[in-house]
Amino acid sequence: MPAMPASVLRFFTASHAADAEAWASTFAENAVLHDPVGQPPIEGRAAIHAFIAEVLSGFSPFLGLTPLQAHTAGNAVAVAWHGSALTTAGRPVNWSGINVFDLDDDGLIAEARAYFDQAVLRAQLAS
Repeated sequence: MPAMPASVLRFFTASHAADAEAWASTFAENAVLHDPVGQPPIEGRAAIHAFIAEVLSGFSPFLGLTPLQAHTAGNAVAVAWHGSALTTAGRPVNWSGINVFDLDDDGLIAEARAYFDQAVLRAQLAS
């Protein structure tokens, strides 16, 4: 994996483990998640945990988001990634995007913005 701050590395590691609790723990208590950008934001760690758990329940298995490149500038990190999973019906799903993370003073994710083509993902889920 490319070098990145600890909480961002744990974000991607937890995605590979399909561990909603560990994944949500990378966020600050009052964090905001835009997944994807343009959708209503998800506010607070508890709501982010519920969102992640719901996403994971639609796959069997969720294989994770694999970081390809990471660029850190101060407390901001931009990561290009590739996602893969199998639907509960066994169909492969692949998508890619970029997340931009803003970290708080404790190194936790204060805000995350995911940029990916939601239509590409939906088309694979519908087929």
